Amino acid sequence: MGAEQIISLVTETVSTQVFGVWFLIGAALVFFMQAGFAMVETGFTRAKNAGNIIMKNLMDFCIGTVVFVLLGFSLMMAEDYVMGFIGIPNLDIFRNFPGFIEENASSFVFNLVFCATAATIVSGAMAERTKFLSYCIYSGVISLFVYPVEAGWVWNSQGWLVQLGFHDFAGSAAIHSVGGVTALIGAVLVGPRLGKYMEDEEGKVKKVNAIPGHSITLGALGCFILWFGWYGFNGAAAWDNTSLASIFLTTTIAPAVATVTTMLFTWIKNGKPDVSMCLNASLAGLVGITAGCDALDALGSVIVGIVSGILVVAVVEILDLKLHIDDPVGAVGVHLANGVWGTAAVGLLANPDAPAGLRGLFYTGDPGLLWVQLLGILAILAWTAALMTVTFAIIKRTVGLRVEPEEEIKGLDSTEHGLLSAYADFAPAVESLDYGCGNVIAVTGDTPAAEAIPVKKEPTLVPDGVPKLTKVEIICRESRFEALKSAMMALGITGMTVSHVLGCGVQKGKPEYYRGVQVEASLLPKIQVDIVVSRVPVSSVVETAKRVLYTGHIGDGKIFIYDVEDVVKVRTGETGYDALQDVE
Repeated sequence: MGAEQIISLVTETVSTQVFGVWFLIGAALVFFMQAGFAMVETGFTRAKNAGNIIMKNLMDFCIGTVVFVLLGFSLMMAEDYVMGFIGIPNLDIFRNFPGFIEENASSFVFNLVFCATAATIVSGAMAERTKFLSYCIYSGVISLFVYPVEAGWVWNSQGWLVQLGFHDFAGSAAIHSVGGVTALIGAVLVGPRLGKYMEDEEGKVKKVNAIPGHSITLGALGCFILWFGWYGFNGAAAWDNTSLASIFLTTTIAPAVATVTTMLFTWIKNGKPDVSMCLNASLAGLVGITAGCDALDALGSVIVGIVSGILVVAVVEILDLKLHIDDPVGAVGVHLANGVWGTAAVGLLANPDAPAGLRGLFYTGDPGLLWVQLLGILAILAWTAALMTVTFAIIKRTVGLRVEPEEEIKGLDSTEHGLLSAYADFAPAVESLDYGCGNVIAVTGDTPAAEAIPVKKEPTLVPDGVPKLTKVEIICRESRFEALKSAMMALGITGMTVSHVLGCGVQKGKPEYYRGVQVEASLLPKIQVDIVVSRVPVSSVVETAKRVLYTGHIGDGKIFIYDVEDVVKVRTGETGYDALQDVE
């Protein structure tokens, strides 16, 4: 054996070993994407359901593992494959473990984490109103039957779509479209969240309410985790350095272009760039490039990103504003719409010079690949829709799909899991939604009656210098507080109580938009300063506050004046005028 042959053999061996290890590292990255999905869904929904969402994202992987071990993997990747449609279970993982780990262990792990991804997509579209038991059931069905069968068509070498030349490198169709169409069916059948759509006497929707997520920060963290994990999602099956580099390149360009496109689109349309939609756009671009990450060039990735960035906004807003389908996280717009687009994009934009060497319509004029791609995505959607519609219908008629209205209002953390709050040290926000269910008594919190129903009394003003006790309550802009505090201290005020509050006057501020839905700015952040005075003249406090706070714009603030019956200093026992003096 010559030196060149030895070098070639060593290079081939090293490359095979390296990419075998990289394949499993990629599987670990895809598993970490579960954390990303959990954070996106948690951040885009309300705090009272955060624990429920974390539990669902944990259990869809764990339940999926159990059923994938028992049956799912055999249906997908068995060597005994019936007519290119379904595998015959052989249970080699139990009957012949040494042979299984030698031949199939890597494939099993990688397809398992992909399977979990398909299942977890559904959770976000049905969040905040679905029974946990029902979620466990349909998540198990996806991992047991739905994903293994259609994914076998796509990735088992004997699958009928593989034989036709269908190309879905990392799962725009096999994973994201499956999760997306299931999310759409589930969202329709479970119905919208209480208070999301207001109806008139004839049952027609007269108003769409925005229900903002409780933590855009968590949503952004989830987006970054998913983008990071996507390099394993798309890149794990690369076969050499060139293909891996090309996949990383396209997997970076498409989401970045999609995000910029959505930023500009929402900026022009709404007057300001939409943060949550830009996060969705990053994921939409990733979904769009997943099928053809090895088959598209840089230009193709840019086109995919531009279309994905517009498509995700259009679909999210059409579902919400026109069709009145409540999808809290935008799962349908991200995964279904862009899964279909990404699959079709292979047939349109595949460059023969890219690593996969496929012939797209725009580069070669050959429509053959496009027709195969369209046939494949239609078959996958039809299979998934049929099985999941039946599954949801059975669940709805047996254990029930949706929680009771009282449970939904209280939050699924407490009613489904006995968890008082996922944020035990933080007070929940008080909601202002009209739930449209008069027979339900909603407990909104522990807000004192004096704050919830303020009583304001006009005092009898007396001449300056008389030791009378008066409370001055000042509501002002946050930006003017430091100036107000300094002016009050200079005036001789010895103490004040300061609170962050939400409120509004007759003018409710300029309307803003959340995911294309107008948010009524009825509760605006303000600072409330409470001062009780005796020696300092009330008129001086009022005039000083007016002078400091005035800007000439609506919303400068309000000043309320109350009589105070008495004051007690706890440490000394002094009362009245003496209790307010700082004599030490």
